[in-house]
Amino acid sequence: MAKDRGNSEDYVRPIRRLLIGILLLCLVGLFILWRIDSPRVERMRAQLIDKFVPSFEWALVPVTKTVGMVENFQSYQRIYDQNQELRRELRQMQAWKEAALQLEQKNAKLLDLNKVRIDPKYTYVTGVVMADSGSPFRQSVLLNVGSRDGIRDGWATMDGIGLVGRISGVGTNTSRVILLTDSNSRLPATIQPSGQRAILSGDNSSRPPLDFIESPELVRPGDRVVSSGDGGVFPTDLLIGQVAMGPDRRLRVILAADYERLDYLRVLRTHESEQISDPGGLILPDTPLTTLPQDAEANPDG
Repeated sequence: MAKDRGNSEDYVRPIRRLLIGILLLCLVGLFILWRIDSPRVERMRAQLIDKFVPSFEWALVPVTKTVGMVENFQSYQRIYDQNQELRRELRQMQAWKEAALQLEQKNAKLLDLNKVRIDPKYTYVTGVVMADSGSPFRQSVLLNVGSRDGIRDGWATMDGIGLVGRISGVGTNTSRVILLTDSNSRLPATIQPSGQRAILSGDNSSRPPLDFIESPELVRPGDRVVSSGDGGVFPTDLLIGQVAMGPDRRLRVILAADYERLDYLRVLRTHESEQISDPGGLILPDTPLTTLPQDAEANPDG
């Protein structure tokens, strides 16, 4: 066995050396052929290229496909990264859009508040509506202003257009506003231009009725309704709304305030009216009667 293996190696080695020598000679010859600068050799090189190079295209197909796959993968990776970046920017834009819409709504509310023209003698405090505690039996809202801001019970509140209600309950940091639509709300009102006096009575509906009208026949739908100031609770000439005929054939008021979006309210500081502590002071003091002359007393018949 060892002898046969040695014999085979003795034959293989010369053949290997011969093949390596032939390969080296072919490579050297090819190199020399490729370096010769001759038109005839150039034509021969061109013929060799035309004959052998196209036949190697099949061998280059895997390499070409692999390179294409790598390029496509890199392209897909770039597209994916761009898509993720666009998604992040889109989320940021949506957040900015929501913030811009909220700021736009707040700005519109504040602009509406600034459009209201009230008597210069009234000052006010603007509060933010924190919560709506309305119910089928009670309609009110909470403001973020209270006694620390000087708020007192009974003060009138307005939105950007019209009267909303009055303060009923004051805390240190918050206060409650009873809306005009609440069933416990009663407001003396004046109907213009007829000047008729009435009472706006809340009934938990969006259009409270007008009661105790002096002359209902003088009132027309579309007439302007303002506060009369009777009783000294509300200031005078604050816009409430317009007269409308209800389905029950009662005169009702379409409120000017937007009750669907009560975000900010203006609390009017109402100065206390002068209180009369001594009614007797209004009566003129007694004046002594003028005395008749002595001659007239001596001669009454004269």
